Amino acid sequence: MVKINIEKQDSVKLYKIRKTLEELSKKAGRGTELITVYIPKGKQLHEIIGSLQQEQGTADNIKSDLTRSHVVDSLGKVVSKLKMYKKTPEKGLVVFCGALPQEEGGPLGSEVVTAWEIEPPKDLNQYLYRCDDHFHVDILKDMLKDDNLIGFLAIDAKDAGWGLLHGDKIEVLSQTGSGVAGKHRQGGQSAKRFQKLREMELSYFYNRVAQTTREYFIDIYPVKGLIISGPGPTKEDFINGNYLEYRLQNNIINTIDASYSGAEGIREAFAKSGDILGNFRLVEEKKMIEDLFREINTNTGKGSYGLQEVIEFLKNNVVQTLLITDNTNLHRVEAKCKRCNHIQEEIVERQLVIPKKTEYKNNPCPECKAMDMEVNEQDIIDYLQILAAKTGSQLEVISGSAEHGNMLASLGKVGAILRYNPGHTK
Repeated sequence: MVKINIEKQDSVKLYKIRKTLEELSKKAGRGTELITVYIPKGKQLHEIIGSLQQEQGTADNIKSDLTRSHVVDSLGKVVSKLKMYKKTPEKGLVVFCGALPQEEGGPLGSEVVTAWEIEPPKDLNQYLYRCDDHFHVDILKDMLKDDNLIGFLAIDAKDAGWGLLHGDKIEVLSQTGSGVAGKHRQGGQSAKRFQKLREMELSYFYNRVAQTTREYFIDIYPVKGLIISGPGPTKEDFINGNYLEYRLQNNIINTIDASYSGAEGIREAFAKSGDILGNFRLVEEKKMIEDLFREINTNTGKGSYGLQEVIEFLKNNVVQTLLITDNTNLHRVEAKCKRCNHIQEEIVERQLVIPKKTEYKNNPCPECKAMDMEVNEQDIIDYLQILAAKTGSQLEVISGSAEHGNMLASLGKVGAILRYNPGHTK
């Protein structure tokens, strides 16, 4: 059996990168004036800075005064950003920069040079510089795809099923019947002849299973490990018979005794593989949701759900682990009066952010009646992260598309495991 090592990723960091890339994908320049720079790990920053300064000199040849100004200013901002780093971050660095209107659809001349810096979630090994009418985000997007694939094979003498654990879901790929006769022979056949025929049928079935396993888990989905499950000794007979291609044979993580094979066996094997795949993200998320529901269902007082209730517990340092789905799609809008510092805030869905900001700007302060409001907005997860950091609470972003994410959605997409029952005296 092999031990599988999967790098643990920060769920909040990945969420922020994903959100930023979604935002950048929608940006469009008026000309080829949006800068993308990918800096690989270990690359000397002074070399990149020198190269970009040369690009600034080349940009002086751009005919359009506005485009030339935007490109030169953007390159200058990227250089300034890079000079703030002592060295290239451990996994590399990506910088996007361009002159963009402050509000979508803003008039010509309203552009402001804005830069985004992203430290990639995996080692970046290629250099890229582009000046284009859009940002080049595909390399980073590919890095967000979970390549920690685990294959499942659930087999017995009757049938077999194949499954794949990847990212935020367990997927049943297919199943097949064996065609092997049962152990009870039909009348008229000698025991030895019947046993021989059955062994031949089993061997043929095992070869079919091995071929399909190779196609799935080497040719189509190159897995990091393979888990084989099923009832009885069939799985051990299959493994010990060396039917599997050697790369898969050497990549077996573990075998699991299960009641079922086929498609149902895949789901059962996954449910029993928590200890084996304890550092696999989907398993981690499943366990956290199960822990939350256990606290709620057993009435310990340590399970909380609903955004407002969770925020109150968070502010009062009661939350141990805060769980929120990545498709919550809420923003906090805050309006602060510049004259009396009175603050109004509201949490709204993303599509209502602009109307809410406009409403705050067009109405007087309820305290001093001044028409001088400073209005800001932030993603709800950014807001919760700030609150969590102040109290040492753990924030975990859960996949909203997985089965356990749907369970959390039934509670309003936000839940928390508390340090203690706030209804009792500590």
